[in-house]
Formats: sequence, C-alpha cells, structure tokens
Amino acid sequence: MRPTRNICRGAARGFTLIELLLAMAILSMLVTALFTFVFSMGEIWGRGGEKRLFSQHVNAVTRHVESLLRRAAWPRGGIGAEEPFNVREVRTGSGNANLLGFEMLDGDRLMRWPEEALPEVECSLGWERDRGLVLYWRSRLEKFEKNDPPRAVVISPLVTGLTYAYHDDHGDSWRKEETLRRGNAGEWVLPDRLIITFKQDKFEEQRELTLPPGGGGVAF
Repeated sequence: MRPTRNICRGAARGFTLIELLLAMAILSMLVTALFTFVFSMGEIWGRGGEKRLFSQHVNAVTRHVESLLRRAAWPRGGIGAEEPFNVREVRTGSGNANLLGFEMLDGDRLMRWPEEALPEVECSLGWERDRGLVLYWRSRLEKFEKNDPPRAVVISPLVTGLTYAYHDDHGDSWRKEETLRRGNAGEWVLPDRLIITFKQDKFEEQRELTLPPGGGGVAF
C-alpha cells in the first residue's frame, strides 16, 4: 500500500511558481499575437469597406437603369408601333430640359403611387447637379394639366454626370455629348450609349449602358 500512497502524492503535486509564471507568459504572448492579428485585419477590412459599399451602390444603380431601358424596349402591345425611346421636354426642378424618354406598361418599384398604380407610364431619365440621377414619371391615364410637372424620384445622389455617346457611322469613333443632339434636319438623334459617372469623396467610377435596339432619329 505504501508505493501506491507515494504515487498519489506525486500526482497530486501542483505547479511550481516558475511553471505558473512561464505558462502565464506564454498565454500573454498568444493573446497579444491574437489581438494584433484581429486588429490588423479589422483595419484592412475597414479601409476597403467604403470602397466596397461605393462599388455595390454603383453596380445596383447600373443594373436597375439597365433593367428600365431593357423593359422599355420590350414589345408593348397597342403602343408597340411607336419607337421605345424618344426625346421629351420635361419640367424639372431647375427648369425645362430635353431628356431621354421612354414608356413602361407597368411602372417600376421606384414609382410610389398614393393609390392604385396606373399603366402606361411616361418616363424620362435625367441628371440634376444638386440631386443626381433622377427619374421623372407620370401615367398617361392620369388627370393633369399640360404644364404640371411630372413626379420625380432620385435614383442615385452619387451620380455627378450623365453623358450621351454617339457612334460615328462613317468611322470607328465615338462622340460624347453633355446634352442630346439634333440631326441636320433638326430631328432629335438618340444616343447609342449612356455614360453614368458616380463619385463619392475620393472614389469615382463610370459605367456605360448600351441603349437597346429600336432607336434612331426621332422627330419631336
């Protein structure tokens, strides 16, 4: 029985002071290394967070505008004989402007109606310096006076410019215009592409959208 009693005493022996200090020192070094790693990763993630949020906003707005244009170019039943796009004079917050116009049968989620939504919505896409990219809209079936301004919804306040790109049919070059242009006979000429410029602080991006087929010179 004595040998057994000696083994139990050895097993029950605690850590010495040196062993405890050594274990605490190793644990402190591990915790310090862990916190250093976590904080460094957080700093790296935080520096890129604003850029990622900006890019996500740019992508979302670009996809939505592209969806609006694509849906406007779909066959539209009774009004399908008309061109899907035109140039429309619109009363904006800063005065009258000639904007790219199109029509949507069922509206869009950006268009908030006080009552039941009406079909055959006339839309115009424009840019205002103090507001950003704006969608102006109104249903043909609404009762309104000729000079009443349409409703307006800001698609993105981060848009700092909307440029129209025209392809040169006689060469392989592009011409960029700040406003929609007219042809030699005074007719409005629809652009081939839209260039949207986004900017927030030091971040800036441009996106180009091709106008869906169905355009051409449109008299207005």
